[in-house]
Amino acid sequence: MKSTSPFTVVYTSGSWDLFHVGHLRALVRAKSYGDRLIVGISTDELMLSYKKVKPVIPYKERREIIEAIGIVDKVVKQERLMEIAQLKKYKVDIATIGDDWEGKHLDGLEWMKQNGKKIVYLPYTRHRSTTLIKKKIILNAYELIRADLERELEIDLPEKKRR
Repeated sequence: MKSTSPFTVVYTSGSWDLFHVGHLRALVRAKSYGDRLIVGISTDELMLSYKKVKPVIPYKERREIIEAIGIVDKVVKQERLMEIAQLKKYKVDIATIGDDWEGKHLDGLEWMKQNGKKIVYLPYTRHRSTTLIKKKIILNAYELIRADLERELEIDLPEKKRR
């Protein structure tokens, strides 16, 4: 079932938490498949339901970041993963998703297949992910706290000397 739109509409979605170069590359690749890019952003509740952890950056701020990226034509709230109703509403021709989802069942992807629409699995940036960023922060927590305390002391020391 081909879209009646003169434009090719691409839909991609994600959590977009702790936005990094892997996210940016996914958006650039998704946009390269069509004329209009619609980006679904998972709500905090949805992320908690399937990732079992709350996002670091709240939904409204993640949305603001994605809306500021010039190649994104529309941002939509995603309350269910790859929701069929949104794919229909926006007359999506192509859905892109990270290749870490390949082989996993999502209703929206099945609907795309059944309706002759294209699904593109984008390469997952394995060396850069939100999970890896969180792990790096945890592993470097002592150094981060120490450096922060040193900066605070350097700022406070000159004031104390004046007394």
